[in-house]
Amino acid sequence: MRARKLTFAALALAAGLSLTACQNDDDAAGQADPSSGSSASAASSSGGGSDSGGTDESGGKDSPAPDSAASDSAAPDSAGGSGSGSKGGKCTTDGLKITALDTFIDGDRDGSIAVALTNTSGADCVISGFVGVDLKTNAGTISATRKGDPGDPYTLKNGKEIDSNVNYPLNKTGGSGVRITGLVVTPPNETKSVTLDWPGRSSLPAGDGSDGGKVLVGPIGSAGQGG
Repeated sequence: MRARKLTFAALALAAGLSLTACQNDDDAAGQADPSSGSSASAASSSGGGSDSGGTDESGGKDSPAPDSAASDSAAPDSAGGSGSGSKGGKCTTDGLKITALDTFIDGDRDGSIAVALTNTSGADCVISGFVGVDLKTNAGTISATRKGDPGDPYTLKNGKEIDSNVNYPLNKTGGSGVRITGLVVTPPNETKSVTLDWPGRSSLPAGDGSDGGKVLVGPIGSAGQGG
């Protein structure tokens, strides 16, 4: 009887130990599961941050650049509207002293005069192109033909002079030819003219100029310019 009680006691102890071991295994597994969930959650959170960063970077690449054309259009015009860095307003007839002088030298094939424009406006001004030149004659008005490249706009400082060269055919016929009675000069881009005495030879050969005997005017600066 005593031996049977000992056997039951041993079996009960073994069962208790087995139950305790199972409970310990379950507790360990339960503790492992939260850890695994935290790791998975952390991995998921990290992955979401990476995706967000990719979207921001892509968005930055796709975002439009500043409108450089608008910036350029807002920049001041350093050329002052002249196209070559010249400064000041346009030279006007009222702001110029206009004179003419004979520049013919014996031996030259053609006659020549220089039309001088002196800035008397009190401020620098911009001038370019050709002066208008008309010869008044006993046979009517003869307009000079432009010859050469007009060049870039030029800043004519106050008190300074710039010239244009005028060539005309010499009367070598021995006859009276066409008598010149005056000179009309119109500054570039102006409509107001100045009438001057003619400083050159007194006459032109008769004819329509088809033989090359035309009155020609060069661009501003073609006869040199004063310092």
